[in-house]
Amino acid sequence: MPSDAPVGRTVEGDHRPPAPVNEPVLDYAPGSRERAELKARLEDMKSEVVEIPLVIDGEDIHTGNVSEVYMPHDHGHVLARYHMAGPEETKRAVESCMDARSEWASWSWQDRAAVFLRAADLLAGPWRQTLNAATMLGQSKTCHQAEIDAACESIDFWRFNVHYGRELQAQQPISSPGVWNMTDYRPLEGFVYAISPFNFTAIGANLCSAPALMGNVVVWKPAHTSLLASFYNMRLLQAAGLPPGVINFVAGKARKISEVLLASPHLAGIHFTGSTEVFQLLWKQVAENLENYRTYPRLVGETGGKNSVLAHESANPRQVATALVRGAFEYQGQKCSAASRAYVPEGMWPAVRDTMEAQLDEIEMGDPCDFGNYVAAIIDEPAYRTITDYIDQAKASPDADVIFGGGYSDETGWFVEPTVIVAKDPKFTTMCEEIFGPVLTVYAYPADQWEETVKLVDTTSPYALTGAVFATDRSAVRDALAGLRDAAGNFYINDKPTGAVVGQQPFGGARASGTNDKAGSYLNLLRWVSPRTVKETFHPPSNYRYPFLGSDRKLNELKDELRDRFGDRAGDIRDQLGGLGGSLKDQLSRLLDRAEQEKAEQPATEEA
Repeated sequence: MPSDAPVGRTVEGDHRPPAPVNEPVLDYAPGSRERAELKARLEDMKSEVVEIPLVIDGEDIHTGNVSEVYMPHDHGHVLARYHMAGPEETKRAVESCMDARSEWASWSWQDRAAVFLRAADLLAGPWRQTLNAATMLGQSKTCHQAEIDAACESIDFWRFNVHYGRELQAQQPISSPGVWNMTDYRPLEGFVYAISPFNFTAIGANLCSAPALMGNVVVWKPAHTSLLASFYNMRLLQAAGLPPGVINFVAGKARKISEVLLASPHLAGIHFTGSTEVFQLLWKQVAENLENYRTYPRLVGETGGKNSVLAHESANPRQVATALVRGAFEYQGQKCSAASRAYVPEGMWPAVRDTMEAQLDEIEMGDPCDFGNYVAAIIDEPAYRTITDYIDQAKASPDADVIFGGGYSDETGWFVEPTVIVAKDPKFTTMCEEIFGPVLTVYAYPADQWEETVKLVDTTSPYALTGAVFATDRSAVRDALAGLRDAAGNFYINDKPTGAVVGQQPFGGARASGTNDKAGSYLNLLRWVSPRTVKETFHPPSNYRYPFLGSDRKLNELKDELRDRFGDRAGDIRDQLGGLGGSLKDQLSRLLDRAEQEKAEQPATEEA
């Protein structure tokens, strides 16, 4: 017997969530309240060593297989110890997902949305400085870079995804009379594997939550270098009311975790941000296992970039220089969208160079807890070694000159100075290969080779993430828009190629930069549903026959009979049709008309 309690009952109606507005960026100016609160939280967190468990089915799991999280700018300082998942814990995470899937998918869209709207409000309020401080300490971001990432962008993802999700649900087919057609935006049949990078706390929040909002269950593996902030995000989602098992948080060796998850027949999707090499490897592994899956997994990835800034001779040199300083060196060049190659007319280059050098001379580098520093440390030792190797190659090459920076030190943290290289060859290594650090390479091109340079920008790199053009000549802007149409998924006119804002510039690129599914838009959410078309017929037919099955011979016989029997009485019979309606009356009336006509046309028969 059903229970009297209204289990699972929710509020009826087409609920309209609060209209999303981009979260205001706090200034952290001297004397401000937010500055004092953040500094206090930084001091508290620096004195802690956080124990980070796995979170599977809502339970904290301590495996005893532990590794450590360090500050990049003080690599002797341990921030946290995290427990690593092995094959058994990873399998348990999948089981937890599949156990939770039916219940979570049965929640109304509004109920699921409420969890993430509450998370956004918690982050905008009491959790804000915890996530900012964790991002500053664990990923070596300045307070401004942490604020626009860990706080504002995460909040925007959660609020705008709810908005786009509602818009998607509202997309329904038309219905003809007697029929009701519907689109059921089902979650995928299985679990989604979310793999998030170190460089944006908000990306991790979105990679796991966007599929979950649409009713999916998720295994989330953050990068170990962003684990502190990612763990606090997981705790925030739990505080917002996320049910156990909907998102399972696992840390550990990526290869071992992926081996288990990619072998599962329940893998329904991968939501990835990271290197091109890793994404291509995942794609190959999925292809090798394809026949074992219950459904074709959705692969959504945003990967690398070799992002360009192209200046036309009509551009303002100071604006170009400022865009290069900001676009190349904020967060130490570790943004997917960071400017890493620039093309400047020869005649303009001295003015751009001088302005860049004056600005870079003012930039301070060091501990992000010192709010006077503009740049901080590289994320870890492997990244530091890669970046400094490229700098050393440029120093040793006759085809390049290091004109600014080029210094580095690993004594306290992984510090690399903002570095500007001038390439004599437009295909020099640092013009072509992704470095993912504070290194900008500039090629000064002959001003009369504008069209050739546009083609050069398009063909130099396999990536197509972001790009920018600076020009006041609209014809030059049109040239760049057309010539670089496939060279960037996010293209900027007279602005730096970084800083995409959710709801304003949906983000993603193509070619080797990813699947271009535009995080922060309805396009991304569409990847996490498997639409079902539903047709309901109110008055189903009870006879299998269609009108075309009628016999022409029988119709002629009926017409002859009507003519012979009722030709003289057609008017009387028509008068009796008043009680009939619709097509039947129309058809009989036409037949009677025909009978009268043929009767009148028939020649009179003489009596014998």
